[in-house]
Order: sequence, then structure tokens, then C-alpha cells
Amino acid sequence: MPVVTTNRDEELHWLALRLVPGLGARSAGKLIAQFRTPQAVFRASRTQLEGAGLSGALAQSIASGCSFEDAVLQQEKMLETGTAAIAITDPRYPALLREIFDPPVVLFARGRLELLGAIMLGVVGTRRPTPYGIAAAERLAGDLARAGLAIVSGMARGIDTAAHKATLAAGSDTVAVLGCGVDIVYPAENRNLSAEIAAKGLILSEFPMGSTAFPQNFPIRNRIISGMSVGLLVVEGAQYSGSAITARLALDQGREVFAVPGNITSKMSWGPNLLIKQGAKLVQDWNDVVVDLPPEVRRQLIENGKNRLLAQGLSPQVATSDPVQASFINGNISRRLLEKLKPDATTHLDVLVESLEDLSASEIIASLFELELTGLVKQLPGKNFVKVW
Repeated sequence: MPVVTTNRDEELHWLALRLVPGLGARSAGKLIAQFRTPQAVFRASRTQLEGAGLSGALAQSIASGCSFEDAVLQQEKMLETGTAAIAITDPRYPALLREIFDPPVVLFARGRLELLGAIMLGVVGTRRPTPYGIAAAERLAGDLARAGLAIVSGMARGIDTAAHKATLAAGSDTVAVLGCGVDIVYPAENRNLSAEIAAKGLILSEFPMGSTAFPQNFPIRNRIISGMSVGLLVVEGAQYSGSAITARLALDQGREVFAVPGNITSKMSWGPNLLIKQGAKLVQDWNDVVVDLPPEVRRQLIENGKNRLLAQGLSPQVATSDPVQASFINGNISRRLLEKLKPDATTHLDVLVESLEDLSASEIIASLFELELTGLVKQLPGKNFVKVW
């Protein structure tokens, strides 16, 4: 049963384990599985450690305790920056991430730790996006965030930055997973964005405090982006780009993969277009993502949406019986949609868009989803909707 790290001594042992030179995430995880705690690992003899599958040199390194000095320095840096160490046995550790082949034994976290338990969706793409890619990332990330998903990305320039900024602009939750220490800003131009995410969202890394953003770190961190998420959305990227690598990791981890189609003459569209050819879900709007998420995830999003409505003063009776009051989020749009929908016949999304010419498709879709969250509207296959009250 996972146990929260409760004191600095236990935290020190986790940090020391993470800092053992040459000890990877997979080997560290095997040690924890066998010895249960980092304290027990460091109490083990060299013979016991070798019996657990470690080389003689690595067993000697652990037995010598050489990493504790660095662990003390890490604790000092963490205290200065308000950083927490989330061990793999901590119940706050993201449950989906714990299930992957090689989860980090320790996550360094700055910001709102409660977001570790959020329903996350990864959004990734090229560092050199086209204007189309930026617009798609901003629109989809913002809409998906408003639907209740925490948007996870890598805070790199380009698509990552657009996704984070759009999510923050929507007043929603975003998580940045770094390929360096959480106290390092990379790229430097994202200093303001980094500060905003630390204040309003969450910054994560498996790399110790002060770690430089080496190129080899980014493929390593990508498994965390996909591993924490219920799905991965690829906006733009070349055929062999980092986003393509992340998509392969997501598939290996059993995650849903979504892709935004692009111009066939643009190299930045080769990656997502190829993913679609290989079976990824083609995405034109946020609803294309939500409808393909696992049923339990959709149920949780709806429940979370109802809870948000209740927190804003909507009574349970109103949420199920009074469509006019329930439509306070989008006011007139929701009311007009409810007038168009029927309880005994389906209405296709295209019909609603055509009949409400003064509204954009994104406004209509957003309002439909909010009505679905209240239980007033139900979506049927083929983007058909009915009124259920």
C-alpha cells in the first residue's frame, strides 16, 4: 500500500537512491519492489544487492552511501524553491504513470500538487510550428481544458508553449514536464510562462534540481508526458520528430493517440498525417478527443463537471430539471440549443450549426458539452444529440 513520505529522513533516502550514479529508473524500481523502502536498499549488503541483479560496481556504489551528500544539497535546493519530492510509493504519485514499464522512482514537483491526481491529456508538437499549427494547438488545448482535462506538455517553444498558454488563458489546469531540473527555465524565453505555471499549474521533472537540459533528456521525459495521460494529441511534427517518438511511447503504454491532420505539402504535417494512416484518431475539434476516451474517463469528466456547477451554486435539482438555470454558463447559447433539441428525435451537429448561423461551431460544441455535463443533453453516435430532461 503506498505511503506518503512523512519526514525529511525518508525523503533523503529517496533522493539518495535517485542520485546513485548509473542506477536507472527500471533498476531502481526493481530494488523498491524487492526491498520495499529506500532505507532497506541502503541497509542491504553488497551481496544482497548483487543478488537483486545489480553489477558489483553499482552494488558497491549503493552500499558506500556516496550519494547522500548530493541528496542533502538537493533537499536544500528544494526547500529554497518550494519543490516537493513525490516518491513512487506516495499515493499522490500519478496512478497511470506508475503502471508504465519504467516509471521514475521520484518526481520533483513545483506548484499545485493536487494536479497529480487530475485527468490529464498530453499535447505535443514541433518546436517550429506553422501558423495553422499554433492556431490548432491553442483552440484544441483551450477547448479540452474547459472540458475538464488537465493539459500536459513539455514547455518547449512552439506547440508546447501554445498549449500551455491557451490552457492558462482558459483558466484551466496545465502541467509542464521538463527535461531539466524544475528550478531551471528552458527555453529561457519561457521564464514568464514557467513562473505562471508554477503559480497556477504544476511543473514536474524526474531530473534532479539544477540539471541542465541536455538533448538526450527529452526523449526520456516524453514517456512521462504520455505515461501520465489518458491520451496524447499530436498537432504538428516531422516524421521522425520528438512528437512522433512520444506517440510511439503512448502506443506502447496503451494510451489513445490523436492527431490533427495537416497540409500534405508541409513537412510539419508528415508526422500527424502518418499517425492517422496508422490508426490514430483524426481530430477536427475537441469532441473528437473526448468521445474516444475510455468510458470511465468520460464518466469522471461528467461527474467533475457537475461538481463544478454545484460549487458555483447550482443545486442538484436545477442541474437535472431546470434547463434555463442550468444554462447559466453560456446563457443564451445553451437556451437556444435546448429549444432546437428534441427528447424523442436526434439532431445532428451539422443541423445545429446551420440553424444557428450567428454562432461559431466551436461555441455550439462547447455549449453542448456543458449541457451534457449537467445531464440535460446526451450525445449519441455520429455526433447526434437529444434532450434528456
